[in-house]
Amino acid sequence: MTYLTPLLSGFIAAVIGTIPPGLLNMTAAKIKMKEGRKNAIWFVIGAVLVLFFQAYVAVLFARVIDNRPDVVILLREAGFIIFSILTIYFFFFAKEPIAKKKTKIKKSSKKSRFFLGMLLSGLNFFPIPYYVVVSVTLASYHLFVFENTIILTFVSGSVLGAFIVLYSYIAFFGRIEKKTDYFMRNMNAIIGTITGVVALVTLFNILNYYFA
Repeated sequence: MTYLTPLLSGFIAAVIGTIPPGLLNMTAAKIKMKEGRKNAIWFVIGAVLVLFFQAYVAVLFARVIDNRPDVVILLREAGFIIFSILTIYFFFFAKEPIAKKKTKIKKSSKKSRFFLGMLLSGLNFFPIPYYVVVSVTLASYHLFVFENTIILTFVSGSVLGAFIVLYSYIAFFGRIEKKTDYFMRNMNAIIGTITGVVALVTLFNILNYYFA
């Protein structure tokens, strides 16, 4: 149980963070459609390799700030402001996303797709703040401790969860393609709702800190 909890926590966090249609999973699906399963899998391997280091760095950073309540509350306040602004933007100002036309992808080697996965994953900075928040939150509920073996277990669970989600996009893209079109049409509302919920939860934690 000592290692099962962080493994499952990392797995679930990765699934939640990776399952919405995004650059990585949609690119993996398109590579599979145009170039075959093997190239798509190499793309996914490159992507999750970078994710491993991103999640590991994020948890190490979280370990530092976990012992600084003043830093934690400062990050929460900054997060509340940012998520509130994002919520207002996506609900009232963002333009409706336009579905991209299918483009022909040239045949490429496994090595080039592996490095493409690393590149696109490296350009995605979302996992770092995401896993900082997740690990600090789990620690606050005594579900996670910042020990080296536990951190590696959590990160391994995150990599496993991300790989399974990305592989699912490769394997079942034909079945979920219509659903991704729905996500595209309603993306602003979906993102606005998510950021709004996060803003409210963050505000609750801030108020609880000051008035508890």
